[in-house]
Amino acid sequence: MDPEAFSKKLVSLQSSLLHFAYSLTANRDDAYDLLQDTTLKALDNRDKYIDNTNFKGWVFTIMRNIFINNYRRVVRNQTVVDQSDDLHLLNVVQDSGLDTPEGVFAMHEINKCINSFNAEYREPFSMFVSGYKYHEIAEKMSLPLGTVKSRIFFARKKLQMSLKDYR
Repeated sequence: MDPEAFSKKLVSLQSSLLHFAYSLTANRDDAYDLLQDTTLKALDNRDKYIDNTNFKGWVFTIMRNIFINNYRRVVRNQTVVDQSDDLHLLNVVQDSGLDTPEGVFAMHEINKCINSFNAEYREPFSMFVSGYKYHEIAEKMSLPLGTVKSRIFFARKKLQMSLKDYR
């Protein structure tokens, strides 16, 4: 396809691309940025477009891929990796929400609910919340691994049902 025909096709898709960009980003400015990035990428890769293929699909795929890559970049940049020698950043106290009266009341309700479980559910669930792995709980309680997993699952479901009004 000659450059002029390519450009005309690309310009004719701008409004559709903008609608698609807005559906992906839900933000007008981000949608315009995504449209601009897509247009530039399509123009830069004009030689990779194969004639007699779905041009609209090709351009929309470029837009979708740019959006996904940008999203992954944002997530990757927000990930904190503690590279200190003694991992001191992992041990930094974070806001637990217990400073407020609502937080204290909610924690009291959660503990009350967990304590109302039968011991067969309460013990493995409490150990799991404390940081034990499934296999460690199974060893300590002399239970099969599947039993431990199912008890924790059922305890979690019970807790969710008991506290459904807090959502």
